[in-house]
Amino acid sequence: MLSAAAVYSQTPDWENPKIFGRNKEKPHSTLTLFPDAESALTFDRERTPYHKSLNGDWKFHWSPRPDERPKDFFRPGFDDGAWKTIPVPSNWQMHGYGIPIYSNVRYPFTADPPRIPHDNNPVGSYRTVFKMPAGWEGRRTLVHFAGVESAFYCWVNGRMAGYSQGSRTPAEFDITEFVRPGINHLAVEVYRWSDGSYLEDQDFWRLSGIFRDVSLISTPVTYLRDFFIRTSLDDSFRNGTLSITGYMRNDGKSAVSGLKLEAVLLDDAQKPLDPPVTIRGNSAYLEPGAESILGLKADVKNVRLWSAEKPSLYTLILILKDADEKVLQAVPWRVGFRTVEIRGGQLLVNGQPILIKGVNRHEHDPVTGHSVSRESMELDIRLMKQFNINTVRTAHYPNDPSWYDLCDQYGLYVINEANIESHGIGYDPKKTLAGKPEWKAAHMDRAVRMVERDKNHASVIIWSMGNEAGDGIAFEAISRWMKERDPSRPVHYERAGTRPHTDIVCPMYSRIEHIVEYAKTNPDRPLIMCEYAHAMGNAVGNLADYWEAIHAYPHLQGGSIWDWVDQGLLKTDEQGRPFYAYGGDYGDEPNDGNFCINGLVFPDRGIPPKMWEVKKVYQNMHFEAVDLNRGEISVRNGAFFVNVRDYKGVWELTEEGKVIQQGVCPLLDIPPGESMQITLPILRPEPLTKGAEYHLRVAFLLRHDTPWADRGHEVAWQQFALPWHAAAEKAPFFSGTLRTEERDGSLWVGDGGFEAVWSRETGEITRLMHGGLSLLAADRGGPRFNAFRAPTDNDKWLAVKWRDKGLDRLEKDRVRFRVVTSNSEKIVIEAGTIWKGSGKSSFEHVCRYTVRPGGVIHLYHEITPRGEWPVLPRLGVILEMNGSLKRVKYFGRGPHENYVDRMTSADAGLYEMNVEDFFVPYVRPQETGNREQVRWAALTDDQGRGVLMKADRPLSMSVLHYSPDDLDRAEHLNELNPGESVFWCLDAAQCGLGNNSCGPGVLDKYALKPEPVRYGFTLIPMDPSTGPIEETARLKWDESSAAENREGS
Repeated sequence: MLSAAAVYSQTPDWENPKIFGRNKEKPHSTLTLFPDAESALTFDRERTPYHKSLNGDWKFHWSPRPDERPKDFFRPGFDDGAWKTIPVPSNWQMHGYGIPIYSNVRYPFTADPPRIPHDNNPVGSYRTVFKMPAGWEGRRTLVHFAGVESAFYCWVNGRMAGYSQGSRTPAEFDITEFVRPGINHLAVEVYRWSDGSYLEDQDFWRLSGIFRDVSLISTPVTYLRDFFIRTSLDDSFRNGTLSITGYMRNDGKSAVSGLKLEAVLLDDAQKPLDPPVTIRGNSAYLEPGAESILGLKADVKNVRLWSAEKPSLYTLILILKDADEKVLQAVPWRVGFRTVEIRGGQLLVNGQPILIKGVNRHEHDPVTGHSVSRESMELDIRLMKQFNINTVRTAHYPNDPSWYDLCDQYGLYVINEANIESHGIGYDPKKTLAGKPEWKAAHMDRAVRMVERDKNHASVIIWSMGNEAGDGIAFEAISRWMKERDPSRPVHYERAGTRPHTDIVCPMYSRIEHIVEYAKTNPDRPLIMCEYAHAMGNAVGNLADYWEAIHAYPHLQGGSIWDWVDQGLLKTDEQGRPFYAYGGDYGDEPNDGNFCINGLVFPDRGIPPKMWEVKKVYQNMHFEAVDLNRGEISVRNGAFFVNVRDYKGVWELTEEGKVIQQGVCPLLDIPPGESMQITLPILRPEPLTKGAEYHLRVAFLLRHDTPWADRGHEVAWQQFALPWHAAAEKAPFFSGTLRTEERDGSLWVGDGGFEAVWSRETGEITRLMHGGLSLLAADRGGPRFNAFRAPTDNDKWLAVKWRDKGLDRLEKDRVRFRVVTSNSEKIVIEAGTIWKGSGKSSFEHVCRYTVRPGGVIHLYHEITPRGEWPVLPRLGVILEMNGSLKRVKYFGRGPHENYVDRMTSADAGLYEMNVEDFFVPYVRPQETGNREQVRWAALTDDQGRGVLMKADRPLSMSVLHYSPDDLDRAEHLNELNPGESVFWCLDAAQCGLGNNSCGPGVLDKYALKPEPVRYGFTLIPMDPSTGPIEETARLKWDESSAAENREGS
């Protein structure tokens, strides 16, 4: 038993790197004890008499510093009547005690390892009572803490039970001597910071408390302490061998003989195998306090293999019996037969060189913080499977034990990472904690406890020693131990580089050319990026380019995107409006702002457009055109364990986005890794519709229901542009007689049915009316030159240059306005404007308006950057439209937001939506809503009145209730107030997104260089009398030939 004096000695345990636990039980696999095999088949720990949950409301007291804590609170008679309650599990900051702190690299306290500031170390004091269950007399009783951050002491009935650090693996204490029949008192004292915090410097919210389950466990005095399941396969990968090592222990007062361990293997329906597999080992003799190891082995014929694609599991029941065949305990487990190895410079699962289509995942809930429910975990896994993600790196710590059960069951590969990160110390070999002997044991303890807890999970295929913690003797020792303890899995650590103590080269945020360079050296180890494609905000550019390289080189085997979920915490402002908080929103210092908002999904697991790009690029089927005129395509099965016959193939032929033919593909028997050429019975329409585009779309759907998606869920698709074209008819211009007038410094143009007014001072249209409807916002108008976008998170480095060059505040320097041609059928106006940035940098924008009767206006733009500019965000114009024009129909890439380097997933098609549907609610507002390759778009009101834009050639477009300046000014969504106008951006081009919030910038081929551009479009007034928008849009309205647009110049 520990004394209080030992706990509060001159150097506290929580400042001593050599002390990371007192009285803790040896680590072991997650196990649930049942009284017999029948009850063990339920796998339900709530149905065993030997488990009691202590979750619930506990009495709680928060102290800002250790010397203010209630020092004798652990005594059973302590008066806690004035204390409030707090739910366990939870983080105390989420209940108003202290504040969450978001920091990436910097420690949230003055770093001086192993010391912790005594004036900045809040303490949480917890108290609860429990009643000893009946039937636990004469047995061992343990209290199990699945996760407590950062360090804690535990008392039972006023007696010290133990101390623990290492917040992401269990702490278990034997309290048999302390408990008594009836009511018992449990007290826990939790420190926000400890020397262990130096090894928990992950990029996440710093939260504290008992955040995972707390439970009581009862075992017999002679018991199965642990077990290790290993599976192997023969060369044919058809037959398997099951090997089990059982660790028996006798904590009784007398020796035990005749102890037997038995194993029964059942199928996934818990039925006996054919032939049955029951394994009985030799009996064991155990002296008091001794431990014995028993081995069991059996061959399993025609074994069903486990993989992420086909997660076949068997049920195993381990039964411990005494000499009289009495069952002492039964332990269930789900076993997956699979092998993992590095061979020929590749990572192989079941002999196949799989691809890691991965993501990094923090445990995060926007309301409960780091306390994550099983339901939330299941939602995450279902979404990952639905979007073709097959791997999760548990960044950067072992996850809740339920996560691994679910990954086994649903089928996800897991790169399991030890709770070690000391990024704030840096990587200097003389300073890094991994190189200091006094910290070696603390590193080792965290790795050992992870491996021992999770070693039996089929989903865990790689051990990761940690993240961003330098390198040195600690990791060399961990690597040796891992390979000795578990030779069946490779070891992974990014900071080891290509040194021998990592089996996988696993860089982060590598450039494509760098990974290709590595692959060309014929390496003996695979390269799997531990982090890439930083998904912060409007991001995940050029993902398809990464995977083009990965598919080309066998030694490149994928990577894990950073990261899964935006780590926003739900908060409300003074007006009661909800928003997601990030660093600094709680007054937390230091903080790293919104750098925690870098997930593929929103905090509430909403799906932003970038997820569709991931789904498309990660899909396991690949398609190529062979002869599209004859409907011939090639289908390749990129999976490793699933035949294409598991899916239903469908196809559709579209004309200008509308389905005109469709069908079902024949049942395709395409084994993994193989291809097949198929012919789809498409019929070329005769005659072709003039001006229309034709596309063929092929998709494959789940043929049967799965745990993660229903039958009919789309798993892969491809769109092909068909080489069928009939020239568009030239548009017949509307009748009418054009007139012009000079009015108060403006030029008025009209024909009785429409009117347009140009300001000679600004060169812009200030009024545009048709049929009594104002198409432009009152007193606003346009089109105005626009080269700025609200910087995305990836733009942050470029945005510094943009602002330095004045791109966000361009000023008109000179305006040239003239009427080039004026007659009753056509009026040509030219407006030239110089837009000045800082220094000598500027843009010249010349717009040539060609006006026809009926209000048809063709705009031809010439934009010339002058001086020195960096890569630009966009080049185009913006119009501020009447807010009633809230319905949008367009033909282009969609339906979701897309950009030039993130449009693999966006099919060309006809889409109809409201203006608000273009807005993507990124946690920090930024550039959003773009659509690429837009051929035409119409904005109309509820009566079908409005305007059609027909592009001379496909352009980029967005339609929002916010201007770029509105988005730029706001730091959170609650700060955005949609105005009455509609801001319509029509761009010659927009820059790609890249990955530069943490990683490479925009690839050169997607960068918008400061070079002259020319583009044009026609604005055509629309109302119900003008007929279907699509028919009008198919006509040729283009007046942009160089000769016509330069006449008179």
